[in-house]
Amino acid sequence: MPSVTLKNVSGKDSGTLELDGEMFGTQPNVPVMHQVVTAQLAHRRAGTQSTKTRAEVSGGGRKPFKQKGTGNARQGSTRAPHFSGGGVALGPKPRKYDQKTPKKMIKLALRSALSDRANEGKVLVVDSWNFDAPSTKSAVAALGALGIESSVLIVHRREDINLVKSFRNLQSVQLIEVGELNAYDVLCNEIIVFAKDTLPGEVTETDAKPAAKPAAKKASKAAEPATGPYGDGSHAATEDGSEPKGFPIKGNADSMLFHVPGSRFYNQTVAEAWFATEEAAEAAGFSKPASQVDTDTDTDEKGDES
Repeated sequence: MPSVTLKNVSGKDSGTLELDGEMFGTQPNVPVMHQVVTAQLAHRRAGTQSTKTRAEVSGGGRKPFKQKGTGNARQGSTRAPHFSGGGVALGPKPRKYDQKTPKKMIKLALRSALSDRANEGKVLVVDSWNFDAPSTKSAVAALGALGIESSVLIVHRREDINLVKSFRNLQSVQLIEVGELNAYDVLCNEIIVFAKDTLPGEVTETDAKPAAKPAAKKASKAAEPATGPYGDGSHAATEDGSEPKGFPIKGNADSMLFHVPGSRFYNQTVAEAWFATEEAAEAAGFSKPASQVDTDTDTDEKGDES
């Protein structure tokens, strides 16, 4: 998606905005823009021009001279088109110049015009104008801080009265409400200036200094409890089933048995909890399998006999 630097009225950077790719990142369609602009200009024509035909002008009801004997061409009225004061042949009459343009074409033309200006780097975004009172002097200073020297189209909201009154006296500035934005006005101006709340489409704001994220991660790690799910000396099961460092004993929550390394079922058991010592496992309510208890007892008796 295209991005643009967010600026304030003083011309300083306030972050980065990712513009809507559909509104500002499409391939400009020149034929559609031409057709829509032509239709918009045609719609402006009033179509009220009118001329009178020989039937509508006054006078000429009498034959100017007799049919024969004068040597002149025969005439039936002095209001014919070739007479002075006569009617107009094939003159203009009131008509409508409106062209039917589909709504999809109008939207595509606007997207194409905005994308064309965005590709040339001529789309500016201001975080807010902050005009407490109408001031043309402040408006001129704002344009200078933004580096605008050519014709500019400022898109505003209807309630931005102070903004409108501040810019309306400047010849190179055209003001337009966000709901009236169209391809023709975009193409007639070199630079398009939006406020952050007048940008069309979905906009994502990117902080210019994203330094707080690592600190948040450290804080979240520090907030994790030191003890495991079964108290001190326990550790939760890992996603890959590997042994956590310092927790070699496997615990099975279904059978409430634990298995020490080297025992018969150690490698055949999936750990649902890990323990650092046998005492920690027994304190959590786990016990050794009976086969391991018997083996330990036999070993102890043999050691006593020896």
